[in-house]
Amino acid sequence: MNSIEVRHLSKSYGKVNALNDVSFEVERGELFGLIGPDGAGKTTLFRLLTTLLNPDAGTAVVEGLDIVSDYRLIRERVGYMPGRFSLYPDLTVEENLRFFAALFGSRVEESYDLIAPVYRQIEPFRHRRAGKLSGGMKQKLALSCALIHRPSVLFLDEPTTGVDAVSRSEFWDMLTQLKSKGITMLVSTPYMDEASRCDRVALCNEGSLLDVDTPSGLVARFGAPLFAVAADNMYLLLQESRRIREVVACYPFGEAHHLIAGAGFSPERFAAALRDKGVTGLSIRPAVPAIEDMFIKLMGR
Repeated sequence: MNSIEVRHLSKSYGKVNALNDVSFEVERGELFGLIGPDGAGKTTLFRLLTTLLNPDAGTAVVEGLDIVSDYRLIRERVGYMPGRFSLYPDLTVEENLRFFAALFGSRVEESYDLIAPVYRQIEPFRHRRAGKLSGGMKQKLALSCALIHRPSVLFLDEPTTGVDAVSRSEFWDMLTQLKSKGITMLVSTPYMDEASRCDRVALCNEGSLLDVDTPSGLVARFGAPLFAVAADNMYLLLQESRRIREVVACYPFGEAHHLIAGAGFSPERFAAALRDKGVTGLSIRPAVPAIEDMFIKLMGR
């Protein structure tokens, strides 16, 4: 059974089309990722599904409830962690937690077993004001507050933006623990490397979904020769590679550039053409595609 079903959902702000005919579903207990850059429509979609906005067109149901007509019931059943820290900075950690529990007619003690794996890490600082916490601690407090009423669906809008790499990894470990408790999670992120932590992902850009599949399924369908190229002058290499007809795309990727080859591409002819343009120290080798490569390929399409 699906926990979330979205059908042809659209939303505009004036002349800006933030979401364009989006359709997908999330299975109950699934950890589903929305992967895309700023402006892809992720936050607008979250605000629609959490009943903070009404759509211009299309429908969506969360836990079998319509996002327009059943908005009150949905708000009782979902947890929402927005992209920006939105708790009360002048309240302490403990006061914030008790306040959000009271909003849902609950008490911290009733849900402590659920939030414990997260909250125990910041509990020693429970008397510290929320505004004085580090980025990683704010993240854990916000997650604890989103879980305090035992939601069946959890919406996390770019929860790891602005925190260090260690905190990012710890946060995804916590989400894995929550998934084992049967909570459905919809997580958005601009970080392509986080896609591998999801059961399935939707690649999105400019208000549209480019593709939906498991991370391994997306990579398996890459379907084009991919090479890692490097040279003494990486910028010159990038410029000249993009001018070659048989090159579909060339873009920075770590210490090398990734090159998607089209029909008729020959590494030997490619190397010769670049040498004629003054590129020195050239190396070219086959590369294994990643989610980011698939995203760039779909954007080109």
